[in-house]
Amino acid sequence: MLAAAALAPAVAEVVVLDHDELPEAPEHRKGVPQSRHAHLLMPGGMAVMEELLPGADLRGRLVAAGVRETALSSDLLTLAPSGWFRRWRHRTFITMTASRPLLEWGVRRAVLETNPNVTVRRARVGGLRGSARRVTGVRLAGAGGGPPEYLDADWVVDASGRGTRLLPWLDVLGVHGIRERHVDSGLANASRVYRVPPGAPDWPMTLVQADPWSGRPGRSGMIVPIEDGKWMVSLGGMRGSEPPKDPDAFVGYALNLPSPLVGRLIEAAEPLGPVHVSRSTSNSRRYLEDARLWPERLVAIGDAAATFNPIYGQGMSAAALGARVLARAVREHGVEAPGLARRVQRSVARAARGAWTAAVSTDVLYPGVEGGRATVGDRLAAAYSRRLNHAATGSYAAATALWDVTTLRTAPARLFRPDALLHALTGPPLPALSGPPLTAAERDFLSGLKPWA
Repeated sequence: MLAAAALAPAVAEVVVLDHDELPEAPEHRKGVPQSRHAHLLMPGGMAVMEELLPGADLRGRLVAAGVRETALSSDLLTLAPSGWFRRWRHRTFITMTASRPLLEWGVRRAVLETNPNVTVRRARVGGLRGSARRVTGVRLAGAGGGPPEYLDADWVVDASGRGTRLLPWLDVLGVHGIRERHVDSGLANASRVYRVPPGAPDWPMTLVQADPWSGRPGRSGMIVPIEDGKWMVSLGGMRGSEPPKDPDAFVGYALNLPSPLVGRLIEAAEPLGPVHVSRSTSNSRRYLEDARLWPERLVAIGDAAATFNPIYGQGMSAAALGARVLARAVREHGVEAPGLARRVQRSVARAARGAWTAAVSTDVLYPGVEGGRATVGDRLAAAYSRRLNHAATGSYAAATALWDVTTLRTAPARLFRPDALLHALTGPPLPALSGPPLTAAERDFLSGLKPWA
């Protein structure tokens, strides 16, 4: 939908093809494999979406629909491997939290209502039309096993996600030899929705991070406030320490994290459905930008180009950055400029590089990772990251540097500015916290918790 918004001002008509029947209301659908797990729309991604949808008041639409706004600086309880992060008076790094169907529905409505030349059609794309030099449209699978249908297009954007068939389609056109890389930590996600317990309507987002430096499989847990007075609770475990699907064992896994806080909270909350488990979590990158020959009028963005471990919460925002690259290119050069597709594809790769590097350089540290080993550079980066994370437990400046990068507001070079370097070298100016930084009301609520059933 963001790709459609990027192209709509520059062309007469945009047709969005999706194999799913897109629902009229926020509902889960088969084509979004991570739909039932926690989603964070980072500040960097939200800013880009607002740029792509001027005049749509996207933030206002989402909040009115029930999306929650969480300030990472003050509304987040985080236990990092180096200790508890402090909560600061500054209300910054506003992150949008909701179920994935609500976020997707809100963005789709904003795109369609502000771009009347965008339409959605249910169809299964079966291949590309054209040649190695220029794509001229797509081939659609025939309904009910009938003959295929052909749809001509001046531009084709592949935003079909992890399941993209782009490389075999390019092979048919004569574009061969595109390199791929897959790095898989074996992460399994297990998620369950709960009703927020009475007395905790404003409980902060809670995160127990995995430890990539321990030499053991990473384990994490998070409580994300979503719409309609609910919590989305997601537990993550790398290969060898996967979270369970059994509801009782789900709570037990949470209680045995480095802090039992997530487990204690969900013990007191009413579950609203089963535990959903997903293992579609590997990092995958297609080096399309390096192709010796690239067709005119074809671009791949989002997960079709680079996919990240969802535990880091950067997928939607990284996809938005790719759509912005496309929007700026067609606005500046027009859709008919020779060589534009290759330039856009290379810019998409640059936009995704920060999220890719952050995810892969961390995942390769876990035991049993497939597709990569930690290099000397990875270990040096890990050592620096560990020092900076330690400093961030008691330094707003160090925490700000981390949030700037992890929320995709700035490039990773931000971590090496003088203020971040100084704190990484000197450590946190404030002492370590002995427990989570709770308010008096939060402490009272926690002390009175009783199991829900």
